[in-house]
This record gives sequence, C-alpha cells and structure tokens, in this order.
Amino acid sequence: MSAAKTSLRITEIFCSIQGEARDVGFPTVFIRLTGCPLRCVWCDTEYAFHGGETLEFDTILSRTAEFNACRVTVSGGEPLAQRSCVDLLRLLCDKGYLVSLETSGAMDVSEVDERVVKVIDVKPPGSGESSKNRLENFDHLTSKDQLKFVISDREDYDWSLKFIDQHGLAQRCDILFSPVYKVMPAADLADWLIADQREIRLQIQLHKYLWGEVAGT
Repeated sequence: MSAAKTSLRITEIFCSIQGEARDVGFPTVFIRLTGCPLRCVWCDTEYAFHGGETLEFDTILSRTAEFNACRVTVSGGEPLAQRSCVDLLRLLCDKGYLVSLETSGAMDVSEVDERVVKVIDVKPPGSGESSKNRLENFDHLTSKDQLKFVISDREDYDWSLKFIDQHGLAQRCDILFSPVYKVMPAADLADWLIADQREIRLQIQLHKYLWGEVAGT
C-alpha cells in the first residue's frame, strides 16, 4: 500500500477578513487549494483552477502560523478534489484552529473531520452546475454546518426554496442566501426574504464591498 500523501497543490495562503458565512467579519487565514472540476457561470476564483505550487503539510502549517490567527478557512477551487485535503483539515484542528471548509458540495464530505465547520455551496440552476449537487452530503450535516445558495435571479431563488423544502434542509443547519455580486441586487434578495419570512440568512460578500473584486475568500 502506498504511503499517505503529505502535500497539496496550493494557490495561495493569506490573511483577510472573513467575508461570508457565520464567522463573517473575523480575521481569518485562507488556504486556497488549486483545481476544481466545476465551472460555475459566476465563479470568482477561476485563477485557482490551474497553477499553484505543491507544498508539504509542514510548510502549509508554518505559513498559516505566521499570521497568528485562530480561524482558518480551507477553500478553492474545490479543496476536496485533492484527496489529502481531509488530512490537512484534521491537522489544522489538532493544532487548535477553528477550521471551516468551503466546498461546492459536489465532492464527498463523509471523511471530513467532525470538528470542521462545513460550508457547502448548493448550486441553483443559474450556476450552470445544479446537476453536480451531491445529495448524499446532506446526511453528514450537523447543526454547526452551513448551506450556502448563491442566487443570480428570481428563478434561482424560487428553485432554492423548493430544494430546501424537498430535502428538509432547514431542520439540519443554517441556510445562507448570497446574491451574485453585481448581478443580483442584494436589496431585491432582502425584499424577497422579508416577504417570505423564511429562516434564511441574507449574506453579502463583505470582502468585495470593502476592497472590490480583487479580494477573494
């Protein structure tokens, strides 16, 4: 049997303000892995599809520690497209970090350490990748996890509400609706949520409102 891989292809490691999900606003170290099998229409991290550099776990942990932050988010691309991502997540938890994983939901999350907060990006039709939603992943959600729906128009909104009800997702974890930046007016999405009175949290990509499109998370 071959030895476990102890390296990952990394696009960048940086510290910023968390722009999304429950920890929005907190200083966070982002470890962005390279590669993604999806091609969402509105993707804002296409630069992470290719390139990057192969780093050993020790180097990744060392660079992360340099920022002296307590929160770490592992993202992509699609981080789980690299099998050893789950090993890095476990190591980060062992180091005492508050760890979250941003994943498309197209990859199996069953082996992700239970200490990790999973933020799964469910794909509505406007993404062009709604066929990639892996329904089995919902069985591995806990109350601390989060489901994010990126909404580009009213069709996406209505589809997402129906999807949530069909799969009983509101009873599993927090639900977040996020407007596509500069495509879906955030105020319109807010109005729809107010009118429907659903247990859904509106989120905007705070980092983009602070620094523009050059800032990623």
